[in-house]
Amino acid sequence: MTEVWYRLPSPPGCRAAERRAFEALGRALASADGSAREATRERCLASDNAALTAACHVLLDLVGQGWNVRVDGDEVAVAPPLGFADPVEEKRRVRRQELIKRNEQLATPSVRRFVLAMEKPREFNGKFVSIFSLMRDGNELAEALLAVGDREEVDPARLREVIDPYVQVVSAERCAQTGLKLMDIWRYFRLTWSNQYTSTPGRTMMILIRDRAAAFHPIIGIAALGSAVVQMAERDDWIGWQSTVFLENLRAAPTLRMARWIAARLQTSLDELYVDDLVKDGLYWPTLWEDPAAEAIERLLKEAESRRRDHHRFVKATDFKKVHDPDDVAGWRRRAESDLFRSKRCLALADLLSARQALAPYLYPKATRGGLSQALDDVKARRAIMSVLRRAKADAVGTEIADLTVCGAIAPYNALLGGKLVSMLAVSPTAVKAYRQRYATYASEIASSMAGRPIRRRSNLVFVGTTSLYGSGASQYNRIRIPPEVLDGSLPIEFRQLGRSKSFGTSHLSAESVRALVRLAEQTAGGARVNSIFGEGVNPKFRKVRHGFDLLEWPSDTLLQHGRQRIIYGISLVDNLLPYLLGIDAEPSYRFRRRPTLDDVEAITGWWIHRWLHARSKSPAVLEAVTAHRLTRPVIHGARVELPDLPLERGRHEQLELY
Repeated sequence: MTEVWYRLPSPPGCRAAERRAFEALGRALASADGSAREATRERCLASDNAALTAACHVLLDLVGQGWNVRVDGDEVAVAPPLGFADPVEEKRRVRRQELIKRNEQLATPSVRRFVLAMEKPREFNGKFVSIFSLMRDGNELAEALLAVGDREEVDPARLREVIDPYVQVVSAERCAQTGLKLMDIWRYFRLTWSNQYTSTPGRTMMILIRDRAAAFHPIIGIAALGSAVVQMAERDDWIGWQSTVFLENLRAAPTLRMARWIAARLQTSLDELYVDDLVKDGLYWPTLWEDPAAEAIERLLKEAESRRRDHHRFVKATDFKKVHDPDDVAGWRRRAESDLFRSKRCLALADLLSARQALAPYLYPKATRGGLSQALDDVKARRAIMSVLRRAKADAVGTEIADLTVCGAIAPYNALLGGKLVSMLAVSPTAVKAYRQRYATYASEIASSMAGRPIRRRSNLVFVGTTSLYGSGASQYNRIRIPPEVLDGSLPIEFRQLGRSKSFGTSHLSAESVRALVRLAEQTAGGARVNSIFGEGVNPKFRKVRHGFDLLEWPSDTLLQHGRQRIIYGISLVDNLLPYLLGIDAEPSYRFRRRPTLDDVEAITGWWIHRWLHARSKSPAVLEAVTAHRLTRPVIHGARVELPDLPLERGRHEQLELY
């Protein structure tokens, strides 16, 4: 492969001395001269020029991530690393990149205080406990597995006496065995991952997988189900609701049922829009729906643009405090009448009226199969159908589709392929039931703000997506398949590879770089273009970072490619995935039986024991790896958070002891 070089011009608005300093930094990085690098770095970062500060932070990050740099005359250029053909080396490269931000997080004073507090012994129910109480001693586990015997056929019940998992959904409650907050337990073990943890907006259901076979019920692994990424081409193609695929299938088999669905979805979308203020201001009237006028649509678009400008000029984050009472109609109505949501409502109404206008000759006053077939031959009508599809997809993505954002086993269970057990239990009937119970009464933030009243979506989890941490080599999700007979179901539940991610994001940039780019974006003329308010759009920080690159006149699409493709997996839990997600089918047809007499956790555990644990429990190499994690003083255990060493905290291992 040949290196591809990209120009990084000196930041706009820099004085001559600042431009020379940036070029000098580029030369020092290209020559790998440590002393020159440090001197020029300090000179650049001492500047009060936000653009120069951002440029220098990013350039330093890129070099730290393996990018090459050169200076031709007075022009700095960079080339991304070519990567490694060897999967092992590629994993090491990605791990080095991830550890930069992970260690940056662990060096934060608040995080260090949290870790040390969790490791400090405290008295609970007459015993001294700490987070170490929730780690299983590897030597004890290995001995217990050996005691089961090395016969070819081992009774799963005997192995379950050694490892007996159960699912505990994280809540505000405390652990019954240690008194520690469940949330703190989950957070501590998440800090042992090789990548940084960042919370995401929307829904998050955290899960602990615990082992009742040992004292204190130690943690086998952790998982989290969160709001799904709105747009993911590989997932959407597989589900069948990517616009092109959907229209092709619809054209091949137009039905009366689909014609009625399109008309019904349009009406539902209108019914979920608050329009009282728009009617009062003469921007909408009920008969407009029956005969949409181009002039009325244009007025709505102009009002949307005007209110969006007002939002950016006058908004305060405090104006968008969470509506704590989901049944507070007055609170939702105030939110709906804000500049931001009035703008969004005007845009949505204009879009609905345009769709109604385009489909009127074909689906009104009565939807028919023939009318749908004719509509699919009309460009404007096809565009209207795509708009209906996008709205149906938006309703389902945030509610009945989830991403498995965190999933893995901790030591010593990881050596026994406990990650596969955690993965299966995270999509088990128990997890599906917990998800439905948690969000059954949840009022959708965006939909309720658009409707001016609480809107509650269905909360049946029917599809889970996730990605591997690495794009090459083995993944814990490979070969995971729960046969139908395990859960008395119709079809297997399996982790299917859907493709690879586009390696796009900010995970390769340090916190200093992100802050500097955000600060640069927020200092642009006219005020901040993105206010980090829920409802403005997807990932406001990412959009600010991109805008910062654009202000530097640097190639944002290239520099935001972190070069870490990940394998995308999809897990369908139902037989009627697309019809149910679109609302064509009223109920999901799950691939498992929901019966009181079926203990799904026990059944999945039995399958894991048969498929993976039995063989590995007899491997000397595996048992040796398990034994390496010990809780005797000094504690050397893979489930312990390893903080970056600071002089004042040396000897931490000697000072803390498990009682």
